[in-house]
Amino acid sequence: MSRASGAYTSLPPLAAGALKKLGENLAIARVRRQQSQRQWAKRLGVSIPTLIRMERGEPAVGVGIYATALWLLGRVQTLPDLADPKDDRGALELDVLRAVKRRAVRAAASIQARLARRPNR
Repeated sequence: MSRASGAYTSLPPLAAGALKKLGENLAIARVRRQQSQRQWAKRLGVSIPTLIRMERGEPAVGVGIYATALWLLGRVQTLPDLADPKDDRGALELDVLRAVKRRAVRAAASIQARLARRPNR
C-alpha cells in the first residue's frame, strides 16, 4: 500500500467532515435508487473498494470520481458554485481593505475646488 500524502493526513477537521457527509449523501442516493455497489461502481467506472472509499468520504478518492457521482445524480451543475467568486467573502474583504488603503483623503475644500474647475457636461 502506498504512503498517504501529507495533504490527506493533515486535512482540516471541517473539510474531513464535509467529505464524510458528501460520501454519506452519495451512498444514501445510491441506495434510494436501488442500485447495488457493483452496479454503481460499474457506472462510475471504478472498483467496488474505490466506491466504498468514496462513500466513506475518504480524501484520497479523486475529485473526478466525486464529480461523476454527482453527474449520475443529476447534480454536477452545483459543483462550480462551490468556489463561486461572488461568494468569496475573504477576497471581498481584501478588496475593500485595498480600496481603503488606496483612497486618497482630500479635504472638503479641495474637492469643492476640483468640482468648480470642471466644465459642465
